[in-house]
Amino acid sequence: MHYLDLFNIILAFLRADIMTLFNFLLLSHFPQPIEGVLVGKEKFYSRKPGSANQDMSFSRAWFTFLCLLQDDSAEALTDFLDDGDGNSLGSSKVVGVDDNELLATRKALSDARARNKAIEKERDQLLEKLARSEAKQKEYLSTVMHDKDLAISELEVAEALFNNKLEESLEEKFSLESKLVLAKQDAVELAVQVEKLAEIAFQQATSHILEDAQLRVSAAEASAAEASFQIEEQIRSASEGAINSVLQQSKDAIEKALAVAESVGDHTTKAMAAFVDNMGPVDEIISVQSQNIKLSNTVNDLESQLLIYRNDIDRLKLELKQARKEAKAYELRANDVEKLLLEFQESSRKAAVQQEEEIKSLLEKMRKDATEKRKAASKAFKLEIERMKASIEAAKEIARSQDEAYMRRCEALQRSLRAAEAASKMWRQRAEMAEDLLLKKSSSEERDEEAIYSVNGGRIDLLMDDDSQKWKLLTDGPRRPTPEWMARRIRSLRPRFPPRKTHVSEAMTAGYKTLDLPKPDEVWSIAQEKLKEGDVLVEHVIEKEVIEKKRKALERALQRKTVKWQRTPEETKLESGTGTGREIVFQGFNWESWRREWYLELANKAADLSRSGITAVWFPPPTESVAPQGYMPSDLYNLNSAYGSVEELRSCIEEMHNQDLLALGDVVLNHRCAHKQSPNGVWNIFGGKLAWGPEAIVCDDPNFQGRGNPSSGDIFHAAPNIDHSQEFVRQDVKEWLNWLRNDIGFDGWRLDFVRGFSGGYVKEYIEASNPAFSIGEYWDSLAYEGGNLCYNQDAHRQRIVNWINATGGSSSAFDVTTKGILHSALHNQYWRLIDPQGKPTGVMGWWPSRAVTFLENHDTGSTQGHWPFPRDKLTQGYAYILTHPGTPVIFYDHFYDFGIRDIINELIEARRRAGIHCRSALKIYHANNDGYVAQIGDTLVMKLGHLDWNPSKEVHLDGTWQKFVDKGPEYQIWLRQ
Repeated sequence: MHYLDLFNIILAFLRADIMTLFNFLLLSHFPQPIEGVLVGKEKFYSRKPGSANQDMSFSRAWFTFLCLLQDDSAEALTDFLDDGDGNSLGSSKVVGVDDNELLATRKALSDARARNKAIEKERDQLLEKLARSEAKQKEYLSTVMHDKDLAISELEVAEALFNNKLEESLEEKFSLESKLVLAKQDAVELAVQVEKLAEIAFQQATSHILEDAQLRVSAAEASAAEASFQIEEQIRSASEGAINSVLQQSKDAIEKALAVAESVGDHTTKAMAAFVDNMGPVDEIISVQSQNIKLSNTVNDLESQLLIYRNDIDRLKLELKQARKEAKAYELRANDVEKLLLEFQESSRKAAVQQEEEIKSLLEKMRKDATEKRKAASKAFKLEIERMKASIEAAKEIARSQDEAYMRRCEALQRSLRAAEAASKMWRQRAEMAEDLLLKKSSSEERDEEAIYSVNGGRIDLLMDDDSQKWKLLTDGPRRPTPEWMARRIRSLRPRFPPRKTHVSEAMTAGYKTLDLPKPDEVWSIAQEKLKEGDVLVEHVIEKEVIEKKRKALERALQRKTVKWQRTPEETKLESGTGTGREIVFQGFNWESWRREWYLELANKAADLSRSGITAVWFPPPTESVAPQGYMPSDLYNLNSAYGSVEELRSCIEEMHNQDLLALGDVVLNHRCAHKQSPNGVWNIFGGKLAWGPEAIVCDDPNFQGRGNPSSGDIFHAAPNIDHSQEFVRQDVKEWLNWLRNDIGFDGWRLDFVRGFSGGYVKEYIEASNPAFSIGEYWDSLAYEGGNLCYNQDAHRQRIVNWINATGGSSSAFDVTTKGILHSALHNQYWRLIDPQGKPTGVMGWWPSRAVTFLENHDTGSTQGHWPFPRDKLTQGYAYILTHPGTPVIFYDHFYDFGIRDIINELIEARRRAGIHCRSALKIYHANNDGYVAQIGDTLVMKLGHLDWNPSKEVHLDGTWQKFVDKGPEYQIWLRQ
């Protein structure tokens, strides 16, 4: 309500009070009855018609009263009291009123005026309070409206946030759906690649490759199903999380809006209470002016205004209810979206199932095609075998004819030798004749034109008229029976191009005489001299050796061709850190190798190692080292070590590459020996190209006062432990490894003491240097109880697997678990070789493609002997690791010094024929005190121990099995025909 309206109401009340007073005066002076006259909205009172003077007096009084209402009080009162002739109203002549009454009337008028002024003053105060209350009311109203707008804006923001979240969830759904489609496309592409691999495998006609392709197909199916399941799980979790978060945010926003509305209601109630309190003076005025009955109408109006405010509050509550309804609608919409997501997941699942069925049908078709191709390939393979058998027979026939020709030539040589011995006397005479002729210095004109002297291969040949003797002497020469030492020397020679011999016709037409003829004693001492390159007998012996080597090489090639006539892509494709999966590693040194010119000796063995079937050679540590063995490195870029110079190292690696062998460098990354002492006498200042300081050493190394970060592994106490968390250290190590790869020629790494730092750094180094093969030495103690090896070694192999997993699977690791178990298992405890899941008990059983199996190395064996393998069980141990999955390692001492080289070569040949690789399937049939039996792949079965077992008697082992190796109770190996 406006303050002017309130003022008019108060003024009306005041006028009513004055009218009441005026009526009282009229009634007191005019006792005649009066009647009310309605003038506008006001009702005035007048006398009934009477005398003229009385009417005039009444009219003057009425006019004066109206003027009084217009605030002209003095003039009206004067006019009221005086008549038109200047006579006073108080004159008794006119109105008949005495002076006392007039004075009383004037006093009453003055009192009314004073009271009017007081009322006006109180009116002004009330108006001010009314204005203040109205201002407060407007402020509260603006606050309510602001809070209302704020609540509406928050609701709109919540709605927008909900819509954004919904759009984000839909976008995420579509992105996950696209990922699912891409994953399924990858699965289809993988299936196509598997089909191509299967075609290649069938073309190569090898059963083990066919099995590998089938394994890849099943792996592709499993990976596709797993990828589909993971993507669906991601869609479901992401959608549920987005919807739940949106619903929670919407509920929070609604609760916040309700709280704001409640606070607004409280503010409104307080405002109304304050407003009612501010109206207290009006109540006091009404109580003072008890005669003003109509003042209650004002209160009613104010109550009506309060009702209006309450209606506004109700309207706000309705709007809040509407907002709640909208929030509920949003919640229903979210539920609908969730239902749509569930329907989408169901449709995606159905689509995935349908695609899986299509893939299965495609794979079934591939299997049928593969079966047909295998039959065709088998037929072609049989034809190829027949052709190769024919070629073998032809090669044998050629070798037989060559042997016969060789024997004939040997017999001819023997006859020539006998003839030469018979003619030795004639040779002596001719030599004496030549000596006489030289002493006499006969001229060329006086010489016998039929006698010519020449030198051939360091001995004199006298050409005579008898052509048969000439040819015989030029071709054969005098010989005696070849001594044994000379025969050994002949066998040790290698074929070279002999010097060109002088032809008879050239000798006869040359017409010259030598001036440096030997003495007779020198001529006849030739029988005791070593044979020379131009000798005929040496040439025949060398020729026979070459033919024999070619024949053996041809036989080996034909034998390998009957098993696999072509290397598959899997045998040549290298993966960083893990090779082809078919590596056989040779540790090319022992603890004492530094005492010899080792690089030169190792280079001479490259061809022999390659012929044996070895694919990689593990070199000793190449860097300058405080200890001669190389495991205490100092200057990493100085490769002149106790094993040889850097030039000899490069030459040795080059020879390995010429023989198709990988060269694995032994790198020590955990620790490094310092070159200088710090001012406080601690050896922690490094020299050379990598001039590091204490900041490159871990701070928890108790001996070298490092200032780096704490170590991420175990402490090696003999040298400063390098802090690989430092960026500059990792960068320098990467550059050094790339230098070893690119400039020196190493193909891979053997990583020393990897327990000292995290496998995550190894992953970074392997990614930077990209080695063909990598092996980590994680040597940890096995579990023992009461001095006996525990059966359960899961904790031990779990620690090795954890390290491999930390490298991201980019590096292999030595299977120390398998070595320790074999120590006890080969002593009639073969039950140790199988775990409760039917798998091998070492790392080989959990991650065979990353398990590097071995029996001994430079630490466990050699002259150190920290953990030597039982010598009487070496052949059994090699029979186990060379026929099982994983990557086997052969120790130098066993191969060259222990007399079991032929056994190892035989086991390597069995592994090659069976096509065993690091991921080959393994099934264990028996493992008890009597023996151990296992099938590896499809074509090899092996047995350890005294167990009476034969694959031909087993129903589940179909096909024809031929015994390839039979070492009695030690081990036996069968190959499928």
